[in-house]
Amino acid sequence: MGRGRLRIYLGAAPGVGKTYAMLSEGHRRVERGTDCVVAFVEHHDRPRTEVMLHGLEQVPRRSLAHRGTTFTEMDVDAVLARRPAVALVDELAHTNVPGSRNGKRWQDIEELLAAGIDVISTVNIQHLESLGDVVESITGVRQQETVPDEVVRRADQIELVDMSPEALRRRMAHGNIYKPDRIDASLSHYFRPGNLTALRELALLWTADRVDEYLRRYRGEHNIRSTWQARERIVVGLTGGPEGRTLIRRATRLAEKGAGGEVLAVYIARSDGLTAASPKELALQRTLVEDLGGTFHHVIGDDIPSGLLEFARGVNATQIVLGSSRRKTWQYILGPGVGQTVARESGPDLDVHIVTHEEVAKGRGLPVSRGARLGRSRIIWGWLAGVVGPALLTLLLTHVDADLGLANDMLLFLALTVASALLGGLLPALASAAFGSFLLNWFFSPPLHRLSIADPKNIVAIAVFFGVAAAVASVVDLAARRTHQAARLRAESEVLSYLAGGVLRGESSLDALLERVRETFSMESVALLERASDVEPWTCAASVGTRPVARPEDADVDMPVGEHLALALTGRVLPAEDRRVLGAFAAQAAVALDRQRLVGEAEEARKLAEGNKIRTSLLAAVSHDLRTPLAGIKAAVSSLRSDDVEWSEEDRAELLAGIEEGSDRLDHLVGNLLDMSRLQTGTVTPLIRAIDLDEVVPMALGGVPDGSAELDVPESLPMVEVDKGLLERAVANIVENAVKYSPPGVPVVVAASALGDRVELRVVDRGPGVPEESKDGIFEPFQRFGDAPRGSGVGLGLAVARGFVEAMGGTITAEDTPGGGLTMTLTLKAVTRRLPPDGSQTEREGCLR
Repeated sequence: MGRGRLRIYLGAAPGVGKTYAMLSEGHRRVERGTDCVVAFVEHHDRPRTEVMLHGLEQVPRRSLAHRGTTFTEMDVDAVLARRPAVALVDELAHTNVPGSRNGKRWQDIEELLAAGIDVISTVNIQHLESLGDVVESITGVRQQETVPDEVVRRADQIELVDMSPEALRRRMAHGNIYKPDRIDASLSHYFRPGNLTALRELALLWTADRVDEYLRRYRGEHNIRSTWQARERIVVGLTGGPEGRTLIRRATRLAEKGAGGEVLAVYIARSDGLTAASPKELALQRTLVEDLGGTFHHVIGDDIPSGLLEFARGVNATQIVLGSSRRKTWQYILGPGVGQTVARESGPDLDVHIVTHEEVAKGRGLPVSRGARLGRSRIIWGWLAGVVGPALLTLLLTHVDADLGLANDMLLFLALTVASALLGGLLPALASAAFGSFLLNWFFSPPLHRLSIADPKNIVAIAVFFGVAAAVASVVDLAARRTHQAARLRAESEVLSYLAGGVLRGESSLDALLERVRETFSMESVALLERASDVEPWTCAASVGTRPVARPEDADVDMPVGEHLALALTGRVLPAEDRRVLGAFAAQAAVALDRQRLVGEAEEARKLAEGNKIRTSLLAAVSHDLRTPLAGIKAAVSSLRSDDVEWSEEDRAELLAGIEEGSDRLDHLVGNLLDMSRLQTGTVTPLIRAIDLDEVVPMALGGVPDGSAELDVPESLPMVEVDKGLLERAVANIVENAVKYSPPGVPVVVAASALGDRVELRVVDRGPGVPEESKDGIFEPFQRFGDAPRGSGVGLGLAVARGFVEAMGGTITAEDTPGGGLTMTLTLKAVTRRLPPDGSQTEREGCLR
């Protein structure tokens, strides 16, 4: 008995039609003669979904009692006993009622699959466990019912049920999703167009990644090496040189020409010591490609063209972008170069773009990464020049009828010996000197073709040749080694200066530092391990790369930092000369770890201090400002309920008016407290729309007495990009504050004007004003200035107003009114692009959650 197959209908939000699509598939299966049953489907009183249940066999549910209420869940035993070919199970992420067979419905489905039953199910993108934080940041709602991503990824087939936000909102408004009493609240909160668009994008991207997984698996199973150009993927080959930024920008422009283009920047490092590229330049290029929406990859490989093509084919790339070679003309004698090699071997499935730049033919500089080692290719060329070169020269001289003389012949052989020293070092040069001496003796010193030498002068000449050749070879080799050592020290000094600069700049990103370690030494992974004592196990404080080790002894290289901290690297064994730089990195990593923890502790301390300050101020407000209207309400109610006094109609009306006034004041105070708490916790999400100020500002003046404010908002003003509810509340708070401080009989002026791409709304009063040093303080919570009487507020109105205005991308400032008083200026963005007009948005729609 094989395992059943799982098919999932994935949606971006409730109501897109997942259950309807699942039931439609069930009907198609039944029509084809498949034994298909409904194991569990919840139609949520949606008429069209309920109709789709007709004609399908439904397995009876299991009833469970919980806290005095009866619930129904899928009866797993009944489904297993019925043993259909296909079972329809709705809501994959559902949490079962306590007392059920399993805690989650996906666990029930796993049992059905294990029994060989095919299952068709549904799930929304917001229920995937890995996307919980992202969905909460978008919608403000934390999903309590989640399903592990791996459960969904293991599905044999995933089908996206898509619907545009506008169509889904229309379906909601028509009552096809929720009951009428929930429609308005849903449309103004969870089902906002912005929320639905973001959730739809998440669903599309997640499904696209899943398609990529299927494609990679299929290509791997069928050993397909050619590129399938289903999507433009552009690989940028980086050398670490300054031209890399030009290549990244060019590749990004190429990707933007096609829908869904992707840029992957790759740097292929050699596995012999410090990387050849400047760590600073690589960091700049990594930041640039990530800022432009691409990804950066670090690959180790000695054969750069092969490594680049292998990477490109591995990611199913369609194009490769390379820069024109920085090598000088004479350097092409050493080989065709990376660009030409990649273009020749790419085949018909990969397009190669060679991009010109300012560094073309300026030289590649010193090999800063290879230390005193000359590299395999140079040593091979050195041996060829030292051994094959003299043989070819001998063949040429013996077949050309030109008697150059023994001295000139020695100079030619000496040139080859020097060349072999420059290319391959001392050993090839010494071999060249010995081989050249033999050839000079055999072919050019009489008697020919014999090892004996007739003329004693020739003996001296050949001996001098060998000595000079050996001396020149040793000097050239020593100079080459000193040059490489100097280049290495330059690379080390650049790395150390970067680390020192990081300390001075206060950079504390531990992951970025470990990534730099991995790139600098061409490692597979780097981990910073720590433990509390010598007997405690090691724990990983931070790591980068693939498969980081859990213990220093398991690493290829470990660098202790103090007694209980160690840097562990995997990939290869480092030479001794690299450990000095690695030690500097390890010390910096320890400092970064300490700084990171200190920053976290400081942030926690700051939050605690702010919380204590808010609680202290709130306690003071509750102790007086909130109790004052409560005391007035209590006194009025007690008076009305008293049987000892016979109140006249005028007295009763006055007491009732006092109760109403106290209730309004209390409601206003509590509203400001709630708004401030939402601002403090960051749960204010503005719903930006194109609004006319003359539609909002008059409504904001409804809370002040008639005649206390004059309005001057021209109808010709451009529309502003704001949240109508937030702006109305902010303006109301500012106007109420201005009226409170204005002299009797002097109205507050509310005027607006356009300035370029912004609109300014000014609230002008003639009150006592605020000292210059206190202007910023008036926007702090629980701050009141001047002679405001106790009980007139808790000092939150302006703080709430600033929070709302800044949440909409505007600013609010305080300045002196000419002639005395205070002017509050709200600066708002004018409409510079088409936005959906504000049609049905209510007073506080979408502003507070």
